[in-house]
Amino acid sequence: MSLARNSRGSKRNMIRIMGIDPGLLRTGYACVDLDFNGATKIVEAGILKLSPKKSVASRLCDLDQDLAALITELHPDRVAVEQVFSHTKHVRTAIIMAHARGVILLAIARAGLPLSELAPATIKSAVAGNGQATKRQMQLAVAAQCGLAKPPSPADVADAIAIALADARRVR
Repeated sequence: MSLARNSRGSKRNMIRIMGIDPGLLRTGYACVDLDFNGATKIVEAGILKLSPKKSVASRLCDLDQDLAALITELHPDRVAVEQVFSHTKHVRTAIIMAHARGVILLAIARAGLPLSELAPATIKSAVAGNGQATKRQMQLAVAAQCGLAKPPSPADVADAIAIALADARRVR
């Protein structure tokens, strides 16, 4: 692993990983710093809220602009995104999620950042030790591993942190 450079160009002895939980109403994001001793620290986590009153096309434009601004502000060295999960009962949800993922992947490619795409079960196994963990179990696992006083809320934030943590474990 080489030393990453921060926004001012000076070397830092860690790597910054952004995790993204795609959505067309709420996209969770988190940035964690992984130092070369293996310790992780949350830099920032939150959600990008998109208006349900806008068309899908307008929401996709907003998502692209918001994500580009976040990448510029947080300077991640790499990005991890959850893969599309499809269930035969929720095909429409998977298709809508794929729209958001496409915009997210485009923003990451434009920024020239390395990308990891992680399956939901892989993320859950890496963070909660159970590939079938519930949303609540993920929130509790993230809180415990990051030393948070309370579980991150909404679940989209916890999921984004978990995605970044799972990628950090792969990078280590």
